[in-house]
Amino acid sequence: MIRTAVMTDTNSGISVQEGQEMGVYVLPMPVVVDGKEYTEGVDITHEALFEALEAGKPAMTSQPSPADVRALWDKALADGAEQVVYIPMSSKLSGSCDAAAALAEDYGGKVAVVDNHRISVTLRSSVKDALYLSRLGKTAEEIKAQLERNAFDASIYICVNTLKYLKRSNRVTAAGASLATAMNLHPVLNIRGGKLDAQCVVRGDKHTQKTLIKLMETDLEKRFRYIPRNQMRMYTAGTFVNPEDAEEWTGRVRKAFKDESIRYYPLSCSITCHVGENAVAIAMAIKGE
Repeated sequence: MIRTAVMTDTNSGISVQEGQEMGVYVLPMPVVVDGKEYTEGVDITHEALFEALEAGKPAMTSQPSPADVRALWDKALADGAEQVVYIPMSSKLSGSCDAAAALAEDYGGKVAVVDNHRISVTLRSSVKDALYLSRLGKTAEEIKAQLERNAFDASIYICVNTLKYLKRSNRVTAAGASLATAMNLHPVLNIRGGKLDAQCVVRGDKHTQKTLIKLMETDLEKRFRYIPRNQMRMYTAGTFVNPEDAEEWTGRVRKAFKDESIRYYPLSCSITCHVGENAVAIAMAIKGE
């Protein structure tokens, strides 16, 4: 029996089923579509969310209930773990991290909530690091300290196909969204340190993927120039409606970086609510093992 159980939420891109296979407790995140709340992987799929968005139905994110968070912590402890390390999405992107930290105060040090300022596939990388450390016998607080120390050793670039969903969440003005659409402009966003920032703007679909690859190449050459490639994990991600598009994107990235180990993971339903369909992303994280 492991000493410290590892827990995350579906914003890591890890489903409940995959979590069970990995040995990770995964909290499915809620989304609200057309006024009704659903739970990712339980009663809503990516395909169903795509259909709702295409039909013009409003979709937004929601925080998990305190009861659901506590229930999964209690299950991990009841299963035999001495402690739980919980790695939710970045506090800069959601209030769920701070809310969980407040709840953890009632557990007498048995639950440590990590804010390592990540989301999606870089959060997945943190979970893998936590699993490794847990199997070495590290405590929840020791794992939390290491993950937060390595929080900024990662980078994500994402290009959205449309600005209308970011407009709904007030991340871009209506006028700006209309102008960008008229000029066939696609914003490239950078998620680094938990913040969502504009990186650049690309005109036309043909240049999008090339730009994302170039940005990541620049990061590897400058920010991470002293890190050997075998100490990094690289991913592709997106909200592709057509699975073949995801395969094509991943193949292009594998070719560019000469790395067949690169895998694609869909962005979570919560992220999809903000970026819409056919967003494309590339990410990397330094292994913290």
